[in-house]
Amino acid sequence: MQGYIRTGGSLLAILTAFALSHSGEAAFKGNLTVQVDGIRNQRGQLCIRLFSSSRGFPEGNTSGARRQCSKIADNPMTFTFNGLPSGNYAVAVFHDANGDGKLNRNSLGMPTEGYGFSNNPVYSRTGPPKYGEATFLLAGSNTNVRIRMRYGN
Repeated sequence: MQGYIRTGGSLLAILTAFALSHSGEAAFKGNLTVQVDGIRNQRGQLCIRLFSSSRGFPEGNTSGARRQCSKIADNPMTFTFNGLPSGNYAVAVFHDANGDGKLNRNSLGMPTEGYGFSNNPVYSRTGPPKYGEATFLLAGSNTNVRIRMRYGN
């Protein structure tokens, strides 16, 4: 330890150089399984969006890291996303009962179709939860998230 102090405190410089030299290595990849339960019926499809940043959350079509819609066959339904880089993510899901590809709302802006988010925060009168309220860390080889659907009517 005295050698590091004697050389002008270069331990930080050595650690920084080590980190930079290894930044080109392949990033850790993990799998995410999302279980969605509380689905009211089997009409339409269930659409899920996985976000790796707040950009476009929760309904953006182009900024989501991954998205998919599936015909409702089971309750609960399971979605799997393989090979995701480690990091923070948030999931938004909605029951697209009429198959139009969007979360329908009433005249007050409240959802008329089922919806849910990772961490199960509540959709308030002021709007959907913020990205930070729905984020979770994907850091292991397998991460599981459970979302409970909510219906306003």
